[in-house]
Amino acid sequence: MNRTRLLTTMAVFVAIGTIGAHLLWFPTGIAKAYPVQHAVNVMAAVILGPIPAVIIAFVIGLLRNLLGIGTLLAFPGGMVGALLAGYLYRFTKKKPMAAVGELIGTGIIGSLLSVPYANVLMGQSVGALAFVPGFLISSSTGAILGLLVLSRVNHSQVVPNQLHT
Repeated sequence: MNRTRLLTTMAVFVAIGTIGAHLLWFPTGIAKAYPVQHAVNVMAAVILGPIPAVIIAFVIGLLRNLLGIGTLLAFPGGMVGALLAGYLYRFTKKKPMAAVGELIGTGIIGSLLSVPYANVLMGQSVGALAFVPGFLISSSTGAILGLLVLSRVNHSQVVPNQLHT
């Protein structure tokens, strides 16, 4: 895949994730849940691979924070989920495993990483149960949405197979 196509595809995913943050989100304590972010993580992990998916998650989190619609918790949650989704898909070549990676990466690992992150960077003294339920709901909803979109994209040949890295 050429660099221009890769960067353009990444930019489209960033746009979808950033615009989606305005359209669909819900509060989960001091965090905000963005299912569209998790859908983008799954789609980017399958189409582009783990590293581009992590970069996309970082840029979406950064833009959400710069626009005042996100929290610092976007970074540990979104990036870990994208990474695990990408690697599970890469090793298994099964799209549902990307969704499992997103669910485990964001819903469990990302939520647990958010505890010290919130304590140190946000001055919030919270326990693991403050994040796990909301992160699990958001990541599972988004992962299912991402799988549904991927099932439609695959049939319509919108994304050529050459995008896989």
